[in-house]
Order: sequence, then structure tokens, then C-alpha cells
Amino acid sequence: MAFTLKIGESAPGFNLPATDGKSYALNDFSESELLVLFFTCNHCPYVIGSDEVTRKTVGKYTDQSISFVAINSNSVNTYSVDSFDHMVTRMEEFKFPWVYLHDETQSIAREYGALKTPHFYVFNKDRALVYIGRATDSPRDASGIRVHDLERALDEIMAGEEVSVPVTNPIGCNVKWDGKDAHWMPADACDLV
Repeated sequence: MAFTLKIGESAPGFNLPATDGKSYALNDFSESELLVLFFTCNHCPYVIGSDEVTRKTVGKYTDQSISFVAINSNSVNTYSVDSFDHMVTRMEEFKFPWVYLHDETQSIAREYGALKTPHFYVFNKDRALVYIGRATDSPRDASGIRVHDLERALDEIMAGEEVSVPVTNPIGCNVKWDGKDAHWMPADACDLV
């Protein structure tokens, strides 16, 4: 069995604490036509380099029925800056327009098969996976972006079309698994395409 969710598979449930002091479950976003869920963190240069691009993407779809939810699953034992307290501080400083959840046990990262930070998943109204992979082809340096895979997928879905490229390889740092080397990947993890 592959490590990462496949197109058509259902979003695994979750109930995780957020930086706004609340906890959120998958069904808390049931009113939205689409759910964009992405695994991220506080320290990764690919995340830091792409956060403002992601902010612009969220802004582009403000009047659409799309929820954006970020999850930090990185082990605090690998990078202390990925702690929940640092998540709260980062959200207070940058005021990102998404919900930021903490997956301390890393169980949700395993259920979704998160490979990198950032790693994007788009689920339709039935919460079946319709796109997985990267947001752009240059997350670390926005000046090099030639392809915006996430926005292309969202535009196609909102237009009632099939996603033309439903799977791309995420670009970023490995998820930092607790007790493992910072570059460790699960044995059954592999490129998506």
C-alpha cells in the first residue's frame, strides 16, 4: 500500500488544536465546496518562501466556497521552532488567512501520507481527493514561479472541469518525523509521479 493518499480517496478525519485557541475537526469545514489542506511548518525555507504566494492564493478565492487549513506535523525534537508556541507567535506576527493546526503525534501526517513541507491536498465537496502535490514549481523563490499547479487545479474544479494535472510531486523539506534523522522518509514513501 502506498504511503500517500491517492486521487479519489477520502480525507481522513482529524481533531486538532489550532493557534486561535480552538480545536477543529474535518466536519467543521463541511459547508465549503472545497477543502485545501496543506502540511507546513515554521522553519522550512520552502514554506517561508511560499507563504506569501499561498496568502495570495487564499485571497484570490475569498469569495469562493473554499476552506484553507494548514497542519504542522513536524517533530519539535527535530526543530524546536516548530513547537505549538512558535506556531502561535508566527500566526500573530503574519496573520495568515488560514486555520493553523498542530499534529503533535504525527498521526494525521501518517494518515494523509505527508511527504514534504509544504504538501497540498484538495478535496471536493464529498471530501474525495482531487489534487495532491505542490502549489507552484518554485516554492522557495517566488520570482522563479512558472507554473501555479494549485491555482490551476482550483480554477478547473470551480469551473466544473476535471483537474488536468491531478498529481504533482511536492517540493520542500521532508516532514520531520520524531526520533528519526531530519532527512528520513518512511520506506513506503515515494515520489507521487
